Amino acid sequence: MTREAYSFVRTFPAEPVRELRVDRHYLLCASAGVLRLEAQGQAWLLPPARAALIEAGRPIQVSIPQPVTTASVLFDPEFTAAPPAPLTVFDLNPLARALVDECGAFGESDEPLPAYARTMFAALAAVTWRLAEQPSPVVVPAGRSPELRRALAATERQLSGEVSFEDVAAEVGLAPRSLARRFAEETGLTWRAVLRRMRVLRAIEELAAGDAPVTRIAHTVGYTSLSAFNAAFLDLTGRTPTEYRASFRP
Repeated sequence: MTREAYSFVRTFPAEPVRELRVDRHYLLCASAGVLRLEAQGQAWLLPPARAALIEAGRPIQVSIPQPVTTASVLFDPEFTAAPPAPLTVFDLNPLARALVDECGAFGESDEPLPAYARTMFAALAAVTWRLAEQPSPVVVPAGRSPELRRALAATERQLSGEVSFEDVAAEVGLAPRSLARRFAEETGLTWRAVLRRMRVLRAIEELAAGDAPVTRIAHTVGYTSLSAFNAAFLDLTGRTPTEYRASFRP
């Protein structure tokens, strides 16, 4: 019989989208690199400072834009209560990261968990379940209709340069007014608001990937003004790019 909770660390190469579904509540953390997650019509990036909590049996789409090392913890549904939502992405605090590290010593096994390990896994569940009640606002819609999904893909391809809403509408074969209506109906956001979120998410990916200067990252994601980039990043994440990068590091 497999333990009621266990941890594992794995390294994966870059790979395209695939479906992930497990029969346990799944705490998924990227300890190096970045994961992309999609479910329920929304998409997230998962750099080292964040975690995803996935309810048992819930399918999600996962892609890996660059090699990634993950630290994961799986909980039997009888070991802990169901998560507050089917899928939540949130920032890890220092306590949660320390508990993930501590639980890392207890992998999958037929041997029962020692009393100390049970206490650590229960504490980790209590802390991360509470953090999951305040999900990260940095999320972009995935789109329901084929036209909107193509518009989102076209927008994302052009993040590093000038992006024209009219050009995006023409590429998907809709009038700008019709595409604007699709954005409002399917996402509750304007195209401009989605563009800003995409740029911040791409910036998070760049911040997690290495030590490129923040100014260069701002230009890479389409900002010509560093102050505008910093303001958008702070507004969506609650931290400056420098502070956010620091949260990835030990």
